[in-house]
Amino acid sequence: MNRISEFLVGLLFGLGLILSGMTDPGKVLGFLDLAGAWDPSLALVMGGAIAVGVGAFALAKRRTTAFLGGALQWPESNAIDKPLVIGSLVFGAGWGIAGFCPGPAVVSLAAGQPKAAVFVLAMLAGMGVFELANRLLRRNITATGDAGNGHA
Repeated sequence: MNRISEFLVGLLFGLGLILSGMTDPGKVLGFLDLAGAWDPSLALVMGGAIAVGVGAFALAKRRTTAFLGGALQWPESNAIDKPLVIGSLVFGAGWGIAGFCPGPAVVSLAAGQPKAAVFVLAMLAGMGVFELANRLLRRNITATGDAGNGHA
């Protein structure tokens, strides 16, 4: 039952991305072009998403289990640290260059957009490089015994 629910929620999310225009890189780049021919229509989409998210998080914080019975897991930290800032900058740069972010890129890939295929492959390669670098960094920290520097 969980897998069916996950699939249906993902399908609904993908449909919402298509209907809102988030899978159209031209529309996204128009939204990000504040100094040129700015297209404010995606601001309404983002505002709606934020409103739904605020309501959903307020409801979730009052619960101890998920709707399907699983445990709710919250982040252990809400600190704005260097990895978060760097990750946000990389995310924003990729979004601004390609006109895709991960969710809409996967939906666009499923729709057969060639530009999305290039983006998704580059995204997966970047995730792989990050994972490899992170493992090597952890291995080096463990080998040198320097676990107190916040990188572990």
